[in-house]
Amino acid sequence: MTLTDLWRPTLEDSGLLPLWHWLQGWLALDERQLIFMLATPVFIAVTLWEYRKIRYDPALMDRREAVRNFALGAGYQLTELLFAGLLAFPLYALCYHYRLLDLDLSPTTALATFMGVDFCFYWMHRASHRVRWFWAAHVVHHSSERMNFSTAMRQNATNIFNGNWVFYLPLALIGLNPVWIGVAYALSLVYQFFIHTTLVGRLPRPVEWLFNTPSHHRVHHGRNPGYIDRNYGGTLILWDRLFGTFVDEQAGAPPVYGITRPAPSNHLLVLWTHEYVDLFRDMARPGSLWCRLNHLWQPPEWQRPAPGHPDDHHDHPHPQP
Repeated sequence: MTLTDLWRPTLEDSGLLPLWHWLQGWLALDERQLIFMLATPVFIAVTLWEYRKIRYDPALMDRREAVRNFALGAGYQLTELLFAGLLAFPLYALCYHYRLLDLDLSPTTALATFMGVDFCFYWMHRASHRVRWFWAAHVVHHSSERMNFSTAMRQNATNIFNGNWVFYLPLALIGLNPVWIGVAYALSLVYQFFIHTTLVGRLPRPVEWLFNTPSHHRVHHGRNPGYIDRNYGGTLILWDRLFGTFVDEQAGAPPVYGITRPAPSNHLLVLWTHEYVDLFRDMARPGSLWCRLNHLWQPPEWQRPAPGHPDDHHDHPHPQP
């Protein structure tokens, strides 16, 4: 008699066997979180290694902030695990049900899934910087003034609610299985963890040309005028080269990390919500409904003119102070 044979009658007698079957299906559907959970001990180990290297430099590492970053990441993983099945999975299943092609898993479709997910990630990430509603969730990732492995864990628990997962729905509609999409997405995020560091310089030129690297991603996190809104790629930097958003790291212009309008507090709830508060405050200003709604899809720096201004009925970008 095996341990499974002993365990199953115990579970059946508890009355929780249906819940166990439901959880199995849920976890199979959300392979992303399973991959994240398995990778988290590795993330912690690598962060501790990096901490030993840079712990004496407060410009590179702050122990309290590193702990806070992992707490932010835990909140992100929790809300994704609890709510992805309610919000995202039904739409993925719907798109896949009406898929255009029937595609079996093979090396070709695996490569197509990887490339498709990375392509969609580029546009999702670009929108997360240039559409304020998406930026309201993504800003927490950029709000640290340090670049280290713990920064990769600095995520927003509201991500699942702001809907940036819609960028991947076309892949399911084409015929790529949503479980494959989730696995490719999770593996991409695991890769991206390792590019959040100042300890790795330039890699060999072919690698720098094709892949997103620590050098490219340091640029992405910089608030220097020439670095803002550049290098959106996930695993590949190819898309930035194709769509004109690539900038190389300059030896004479080291990145200055953080955002142009720092968060008012380091409290977890404030870090998660401060940009939403600013967004809804801007929308509450007097004006027509259309003008108010514009704040949702305009770039983060856009501000509408005050009522009565000659440009009140036109959308003009105005840089933030």
